[in-house]
This record gives sequence, C-alpha cells and structure tokens, in this order.
Amino acid sequence: MDTIINQFKDIPTTCISDAMEGLNNFHPAIKPLKEKYKFAGRALPVKIPVGDNLSVLKAIREAKPGDVIVVDSKGNEYRGIAGDFVVGMAQTLGVGALVVDGTIRDCVGIKDLDFPVFCRGTTVAASGKAGVGEINVPISCGGAAVNPRDIIVGDADGVVVIPQQSEKEILRIAMDKLKKDQEREANISGNPEAIRKYLDSFISNSSNK
Repeated sequence: MDTIINQFKDIPTTCISDAMEGLNNFHPAIKPLKEKYKFAGRALPVKIPVGDNLSVLKAIREAKPGDVIVVDSKGNEYRGIAGDFVVGMAQTLGVGALVVDGTIRDCVGIKDLDFPVFCRGTTVAASGKAGVGEINVPISCGGAAVNPRDIIVGDADGVVVIPQQSEKEILRIAMDKLKKDQEREANISGNPEAIRKYLDSFISNSSNK
C-alpha cells in the first residue's frame, strides 16, 4: 500500500498548493464533475492529439489499481476524450480518477457512475481512434508538468501535481501548514477580539515589508 497517497488524500489541494508556492496547479478550468470528488494517486500520463482517444484506451488497459489517468488533450473542448462507457471500463479496472485538459461527454451517465472525473467541461462530439499518441511519458496538462508516477491530488478547488522526487518534503510542509491553519481557525473563529488582533498583526507585518 502506498501510504503517502493516503496521507495526501486528507490534505486540501489549497494547502498542498501553498506548500509548493502555487507552482504545480492545473488550470482552474479543470474541475470535478461533482464537487464532492476527492482523489489522490500516481499519475499515468497520456499524450494525445486533438480528437483521437485510442491512447486513453491503452492507458486504461495498462493502469495499475489506483492510478490516475492524466490526459493532455491540448485544452480542446470540441471532442470528448471519453464517454460513460469508457469511464465505466476505467472504473471497473480500478483506475483511481481521470483528469483531462479537455472535455468528456455523456456527463449524466458518468455522474451516475460516481467516479472522479476532472475536466474543462462536456461536449457532444466523440473522438476518433487513429492510434496517434503516447502513454506513460512526460506531459503538460493544464499548464503543469506531469511525469509518470508523480502524485496527483484533486478536490472541489482543482488539481495539483506533486513531483515524485520531492513528495516527502511537500507532504511534511503541507501537513504542517494544515495543522497551523486548523489551530488558527480554532483560536480566532467566532471571536471578534481575536479576529481584530489577528488582522492588526497581519496588516502591521505587511506594512513593514
């Protein structure tokens, strides 16, 4: 079991983004079909040309349980890279989530599957299957570099990628940030005087920079 994946599942993407100084976020247009979706897993990157999804099918066949299929579809919004049938196959074979810098179709059917899909939106047009594309190669998705086996985390706020070589350090920083955020919330929320003191201190420190 990849324990670090389970640890990242409990941390909001906003906190992880802060730990990386906002450098590894996907484009904010890439959002979950349902706000409740939350996932973390190892990336299986897919590079495809606009309008050809055969490599997505290859990735589904090759994916390990829990893998996140991340598709560089060049931001194309006209042709969907998958519909409910394809997503259903991915779910059955144990894929953890599907993230695409592009669109999907059959959105009602996909929502019924209750499977984490993150994309730019939905469309009606299907992709062809000429066979051009690559899997398990470095890609750019939503403006972020993604390498095979990087950690991908997504929730209602969006998607972040954690480079594999620095995942332990990022986890440590993110967990520390989350703990401090929770302590701050507990100390000042609902307390007008504590809020005023916090704001005064924050404004004063910012003014002195």
